[in-house]
Amino acid sequence: MTLNVELVSPTQRVWSGVATSISARTTDGDLGVLTGHTPLFGVLVDGVVSITAVDGSTTDFNVSGGFLSVSNNSVSILTETVSS
Repeated sequence: MTLNVELVSPTQRVWSGVATSISARTTDGDLGVLTGHTPLFGVLVDGVVSITAVDGSTTDFNVSGGFLSVSNNSVSILTETVSS
């Protein structure tokens, strides 16, 4: 199984696709998301969001604040600013 992922900022869709895992830092600590993860809503802190695509490649994005939502193998990451 896989995750459908959207990483967006106020000005653009930064990354959209299918992934096997996501890691991010929230106000509650580091978070890893795999398929079948329970639904959650997290507040992101400044740091790195890593997305591992189905081909095994990992892309790191430096984010400043935002939110991460997980539900039914879909992950939405909304951030104030992002750079890769």
